[in-house]
Amino acid sequence: MLDVCLMGCGGSMPKPDRWLSSAILRFEGKSVVVDCGEGTQLAMKEAGFAFKSVGVILVTHFHADHVSGLPGFLLSMGNEGREDPVLIAGPRGIARVVHSLCVVAPGLPFEVEIKELPRSGGGFFRDGFEIKAFEANHTCPCLGYRLDIPRAGKFDPERALGGGIPLKYWNRLQHGETVAENGRVYTPDLVLGPPRKGLSVSYLVDTRPLPGMASAVAGSDLLIAEGMFGRDKSERAEKSMHMTMEEAARIAKDGEVKELWLTHFSPSVPDPEQFISEARAIFPGAEAGEDGKKTTLFFEEGGDPV
Repeated sequence: MLDVCLMGCGGSMPKPDRWLSSAILRFEGKSVVVDCGEGTQLAMKEAGFAFKSVGVILVTHFHADHVSGLPGFLLSMGNEGREDPVLIAGPRGIARVVHSLCVVAPGLPFEVEIKELPRSGGGFFRDGFEIKAFEANHTCPCLGYRLDIPRAGKFDPERALGGGIPLKYWNRLQHGETVAENGRVYTPDLVLGPPRKGLSVSYLVDTRPLPGMASAVAGSDLLIAEGMFGRDKSERAEKSMHMTMEEAARIAKDGEVKELWLTHFSPSVPDPEQFISEARAIFPGAEAGEDGKKTTLFFEEGGDPV
């Protein structure tokens, strides 16, 4: 199962009743955080997640409301006992930004690894998450993210027996390990059926719509996307390179995602529910995000990934 929490849903600046946009995904005790603006460490405490579990921080772009909370967040991770390396990934230039911010967060008890991703997208695998970036369209280099939890096929004992694979290796092969013995190599595909449907969450903020976005998020169990403005401020959204709730809903519809959470609301939108009907007219599964909004996604047929 995959736990998802929208820790904050505000854009531009934090408000007394709304933290800045950020999300956390937790799978088998390992967590990924997306964006880290001012106050994210407090939003995470309120949401009840452990700093020590965070192994990856994804940054969509370098505006302050998405990165300025990094020093305090990293210090909180260290204070909670994190010693394993932490990976921070983002658009090209993320290394310069992180190094500058970490001047005020010296002496961290863990290594900070940095991964720069091209604007055209890129990806990597970490802590059970298959992470793919895709292009967004903002006033500076910006990325959207898709996080998948792949799921292997079911173990097939008849295939294992038919292939003459020693019983002592079945468990290791079932869990994805390759085993070599006496010049013969046994691979997981020899004992597993075809891959099963995994879990997928996509995150998209601070952007104008692009033609490839629906494909990038296609089939996601959950799409978290900005709906910074309602239809009444569509011109302002276009000039500032943001999306309206309707535009986010169209991406969700075209991508045939299961659920849509709107986030990154403008400070001028105190009540997103006022405009949610506009999004639901296009995508009935649209919901207005709120700080601390949580869900748990389960694999089809239940069970763990293997």
